[in-house]
Amino acid sequence: MRTFTVAKRIVKQIIGDKRSLALLFIAPIFVLTLFNIILNSTIDNPKLLIDSNSNIPIALIDEMKNQGEVYESSDSEESLIEKIKDREYDALIQMENEDLITIVEGSEMSINSAVQKAVSTAFSNYSKDMISGNENLSKMGIRMLDNEFSYINGSSDMTTFDSIAPMMMGFFIFFFVFLLAGIAFLRERISGTLERLMATPIKRMEIVMGYFLGFGVFVIIQTILIQIFMIYVLGITVKGSPLLVLLINILLAAGSLSLGTLLSTFAKNEFQLIQFVPIVIVPQILFCGLFSLRESPIWIQGLSKVFPLTYAADALTGVVLRGSSLSDISLDLLILTVYAIVFIILNSIALKKYRRL
Repeated sequence: MRTFTVAKRIVKQIIGDKRSLALLFIAPIFVLTLFNIILNSTIDNPKLLIDSNSNIPIALIDEMKNQGEVYESSDSEESLIEKIKDREYDALIQMENEDLITIVEGSEMSINSAVQKAVSTAFSNYSKDMISGNENLSKMGIRMLDNEFSYINGSSDMTTFDSIAPMMMGFFIFFFVFLLAGIAFLRERISGTLERLMATPIKRMEIVMGYFLGFGVFVIIQTILIQIFMIYVLGITVKGSPLLVLLINILLAAGSLSLGTLLSTFAKNEFQLIQFVPIVIVPQILFCGLFSLRESPIWIQGLSKVFPLTYAADALTGVVLRGSSLSDISLDLLILTVYAIVFIILNSIALKKYRRL
């Protein structure tokens, strides 16, 4: 009987906690829906740019049209390569002597795989037609070719981990800094330290910035350690500047730190703080670029722009895999800075409920 009494108390407690109910029933459905949409949004029609100056057999081009979106251009080779670097197209198809050359940007494994599948299938179908056509196709000017793949960034030896390492680096920094800041700031409130501070003439913004800078020291050390481990222990090759990678990670950590302290003001204990993880943290990994969103619904692509890790992952991928410069990622850095500032301001406003100045 006493067991049922305890159970009844727990049930009433959970029913009275709307956040717990949302975590139990709404959050899993939300996250599973996102997983379903994103994982099913595969790239089925890669954008293939045909170099018209290469005299690629028409029959092969027709086969490629069955496997993806085919565009033809007679621009200079430098201009075509630049379009691939800028990711306007997924691959450039050229002909050199008897070799069919497929050039990909190389930093996104999902696009690489889609291009290889499309070109290989088209090439295979073309080769079968050649074998079955024999002399007739030869009279039409269709000849046997060799199929080669070329990478602007990365190589055929690049593993899946190599391609996602920049995004995972950003995610782990964001996640652990969020937990560190949120739990530490929450304990300051629970222990009464924050309440005692609020009883002094100190301003809310001064409190927020004090905690921000205090936690920031350990956050920077943590960020440096994670980056050093991934580069020098796990062997991740950084094509750009390591200092630029550090700058991106620190700005991301600053945003995560300010977000963690902000959300902790709305939690009464560690359990309520952890309830923010499925809504705030899990979508970050889904939208940061780990999965291609190009074929996903428009609202999914728009939602991905809400999360700071999206911009950090884009900048990290650019520097680590493509060798992007500071000017190339300046917009991402600006957005990360704005996120950190906005969260700090909101944190100061949220402290009003503890004291009005």
